[in-house]
Amino acid sequence: QVYVQESGGGLVQAGGSLRLSCAATGRPFSTYTMGWFRQAPGKEREFVSAIRWNPETAQYADSVKGRFTISRVNAKNTVYLQMNSLKPEDTAVYYCGVINVWTDYLKADKYDYWGQGTQVTVSS
Repeated sequence: QVYVQESGGGLVQAGGSLRLSCAATGRPFSTYTMGWFRQAPGKEREFVSAIRWNPETAQYADSVKGRFTISRVNAKNTVYLQMNSLKPEDTAVYYCGVINVWTDYLKADKYDYWGQGTQVTVSS
């Protein structure tokens, strides 16, 4: 069993920044991939970013490339999502998930564990 907990959401003006954190416990952290997804009201859950440890590799959705940065600190069992130049269309509940197979990182239904989500609201 892996327990996942997100934090760091909030309300920010367009152009501002937020950093989301995701802590995962219950298994050696470095052995799995961590992903961020988001879901806006009335929309499907969509991929934002994912990171694996060995080799360290990160992927991003086109909509966030150049604005968001994912990182992980294995010693803290934590992955971060630094979000800069936020836009109103980034408004959503952001979820952190755990997956064993890196090549499935885009597929929300392949993730084994999810956190409860954290709300990000960007005002115009």
